[in-house]
Amino acid sequence: MVKEAFKRVTSYINPTGIPGADFAVNPYVGCPHKCAYCYADFMKRFTNHHEPWGEFLDVKICDKPIDVKKYAGKSILIGTVTDPYNPFEERYEITRKILGQLKDSAASVSIVTKSDLVVRDIDLLKQFKDAQVVFSISSHDDKFRKIMEPRAPSIPRRMMALQELHAEGIPTAIFMAPMFPGITDFRHIIEMTRGYVGRYWFSSLNLRPGYVSKVLEIINASYPHLKKLYSDIFVKKNTLYWDGLDKEIERYCLENRVKDYDIYFNFG
Repeated sequence: MVKEAFKRVTSYINPTGIPGADFAVNPYVGCPHKCAYCYADFMKRFTNHHEPWGEFLDVKICDKPIDVKKYAGKSILIGTVTDPYNPFEERYEITRKILGQLKDSAASVSIVTKSDLVVRDIDLLKQFKDAQVVFSISSHDDKFRKIMEPRAPSIPRRMMALQELHAEGIPTAIFMAPMFPGITDFRHIIEMTRGYVGRYWFSSLNLRPGYVSKVLEIINASYPHLKKLYSDIFVKKNTLYWDGLDKEIERYCLENRVKDYDIYFNFG
């Protein structure tokens, strides 16, 4: 069971160094999806929680209204270290309250989520001049999702949400993040979604030191044929795979006229 608590904050919006964004919004601290590869566990050090990452959730409460004029012309990314539409959002509606204020700003807003709960807020999203919903997907295979993202919504649910958003005129994107070597079939994902997705982002699987053994154990048990590949990449630190994949994506997008995409591969 996820332990809930409330956390008072002075603002929902904070500056960020993330490429392409001026500010970040994370309506919650923690994320109950419990993805095996989650990079955001570093946030735990800033909390008073002793529970494992994925087993607690702080609901942020801010009484101060958002000064929407302050963010005119700025880019805001919602959901950098939590899913703004995690299951508790259905009850607390913190993300919805934030969107209800931001719709009156002239900011460019991007929402990153794994949850189809976002379609609940289509009424608000349609009021934005510049807003997009980005779905995080690592594989089109829901069996893989059950292994790596045990509490996250299914891939079919995400696809249906993307189609509904597109039908309502809301710009959509897919963030293939993280991409798992030998598992993430970027071609298949693009081909099955091009009719209702306008943009693609690609990000390599960058495992924090404490997560290497955990993820490799899962891969070795469920995908033993990939054991050597993952050892080469994450133990021996061989970047040749990512170099080749970068070129493959570039070539595929050029040949298939996929014009709106970005590749974020980081081996540091």
